[in-house]
Amino acid sequence: MLARVGQMTRMLHDNLRGLGFDKLLAKAAHDIPDARDRLDYVAKMTEQAAQRVLNATETASPLQDKIEAGAGEIAQEWTSLMAGGFDEATCRALASRTVSYLNTTRGDAGVTKQQLLDIMMAQDFQDLTGQVIKRVTELAHGIEQQLVQLLVDYAPPEIRRDAGSGLLNGPQINPEGNADVVADQGQVDDLLESLGF
Repeated sequence: MLARVGQMTRMLHDNLRGLGFDKLLAKAAHDIPDARDRLDYVAKMTEQAAQRVLNATETASPLQDKIEAGAGEIAQEWTSLMAGGFDEATCRALASRTVSYLNTTRGDAGVTKQQLLDIMMAQDFQDLTGQVIKRVTELAHGIEQQLVQLLVDYAPPEIRRDAGSGLLNGPQINPEGNADVVADQGQVDDLLESLGF
């Protein structure tokens, strides 16, 4: 029995090599760890961007609260002053506090602007990670298509008839109403199940 299993393994190996599938398997063996590394990179970049956004928000939020509270106090003081009598000393004191508040606010606005810029720059990962995700998705789709085609090509004839001949016509622009087109993952799963996998 062991000799027979060994012969079957050798025959399968030779047939795969003869058909060029050994190169496909070697490519998959290389590409899958590469895809995993790429997805790890995406996760790391996303985490770093999220941390930058959180840090910038934590810095800017108290400044915005301070600006809001100060503006409310100054507005209330000016409203009270205008409702009551005007004396020069009170007006000068309030004007001085207003100028001081405006100078402080200008500095806080500069810090807030920098934090908003940091938030915007933290989104630069999207372009890079989007390219990585697209490449990994294409890799996974290519491997899936090749494996499904391999299963269809080498399925016993009675099973192959049940699976239908037009299911692997590739991506279609309008799959609705066309029963011979694989339109979604569920149909790929059904095809694999009909082949006994």
